[in-house]
Amino acid sequence: MIPNFRSLYQASEEQTRLAFFGFTALLALGFLGTIFFSPTLVVATVLGVLAVAFAFARPTWALCVFAVYLPFEPFLLKWVADDVYVFARYGSELVVYLLLAVVCWRMLTGTIVFKRTPLDVAFCVVVFLALVSVVMNAVSPWVALLGLRQIFRFVLLFFIVVYLAPSKNIVRKLLITMSIVVAIQAGLGYAQRVIGEPLDSFLLPSAQRTLGGLQLTSGTTEFWDPGQRVFGTLGRYDQLGTFMAFFLVLLVAFLYERSLSPSEELPAWAILLFSLPVVGLAYSRSAWFGFALAFFFIALIIKRDKRVLAASVAGGIFLVGYLIVSGLAVNQLQDSANQTFANRFFEAFSVARWQGEYFGLGRVYWMAQTVWTVVPSSPLFGHGPGTYGGGAVAALGNTKLYDELGLPFGVYGTEGYIDNNWFSMWGELGTVGLGAYLVMFVTLFSACMRIYRESKDPEVRALALGVAAAMLAVSVNALLATYLEARTLAPYLWMTGGMVVAFGKKEGIV
Repeated sequence: MIPNFRSLYQASEEQTRLAFFGFTALLALGFLGTIFFSPTLVVATVLGVLAVAFAFARPTWALCVFAVYLPFEPFLLKWVADDVYVFARYGSELVVYLLLAVVCWRMLTGTIVFKRTPLDVAFCVVVFLALVSVVMNAVSPWVALLGLRQIFRFVLLFFIVVYLAPSKNIVRKLLITMSIVVAIQAGLGYAQRVIGEPLDSFLLPSAQRTLGGLQLTSGTTEFWDPGQRVFGTLGRYDQLGTFMAFFLVLLVAFLYERSLSPSEELPAWAILLFSLPVVGLAYSRSAWFGFALAFFFIALIIKRDKRVLAASVAGGIFLVGYLIVSGLAVNQLQDSANQTFANRFFEAFSVARWQGEYFGLGRVYWMAQTVWTVVPSSPLFGHGPGTYGGGAVAALGNTKLYDELGLPFGVYGTEGYIDNNWFSMWGELGTVGLGAYLVMFVTLFSACMRIYRESKDPEVRALALGVAAAMLAVSVNALLATYLEARTLAPYLWMTGGMVVAFGKKEGIV
């Protein structure tokens, strides 16, 4: 049957005309609105309406815009006026719920059919156990809602991506764009190292923003020397390091799988070699160790690359030799505002550092107290979402559990969070809830590895291997901060995991 191109053109013309008149009406209402409301609020409302329309019309492209925007969000929010800050702060998160609504609407209208995923059962079990914990601990609805949101908001992206099933062409363009974003952040990192304080002050989102008793943004204090730790537009050096490490791991997988065309391979190598030193300049040990684990998983365990094995042995010999020649007293190293790269690395193994963290109420103290005090007081189902160690308890200033257990309020006794996402969930969801979450996490890892082994598409294989390796990196990151909640890392984990599973479903693998 020959398609009626004239009718298709007319339909497109009618849609264009409708969009034009709708946009004109929106602008007219916006101008009228400035009579009664602030211009900033009106502009924010107009942009919000356009975002909703765009998400329903082109949800996969809205997902891509969301992914590209997030690394720049901490810097952009710095310039947002107070009267619309709450909308801007949670606008990107609202995109997740909006896309979920789009998926639900399309399922109701029959545009999208129900799809099974490897995570369905595990996700439902984790949600059920979290609700059980809420009921058993009689957590207030407001605290419970924010706590559940903190744990599950970005996991939803996995299901959104699987149901939207973006084409390989869109995913390729998104990954290329994110590689360019990584290169931009690397360029800013080099500039920070050279320029120092003036550029740091311009990029750093130092102001704290609140709404009533809710802390919207804590702000960042530069406790290191200017230019010493670079952070780009992501607000903190560790946020930059883990973000870049995640995408560089994906890049390593694509290069190892030789799934790139000749015209793409050279730029990929250029971005990797240009950006990797900035992961070092970020001085984030979480990023260093996470990237190293993911890289060795790909190079040594999967690819059995003897060159990397030889280089690793040589590197180990070099480190031992450096310690012997330099006479560095590793056990006495402590954090300081101005450290050498070597001191920053070896400080991770310093007894003095661990003691300082314990007695200074840092991460080590909270690892110990979670095991000794928090979990034993409610071992199976925890104390409920929003009560211990994560971003929700910090934002709410919820000291209830800490007071009951006679503990200080998080890191340094003031921050609420405990710099360890796994232990935070252990305290909130209990051993059963954390176990279910780990099952969900491992299930996604296993699905990625299965797709890597069975897919016939080299690009899909590369992405599956990269995501599996990146999950190992994130598992390390989550031991050192609340990265499973961080907007600069967690969304990409679940989005790319959803892409892999979506491709695997198209091939009938999962």
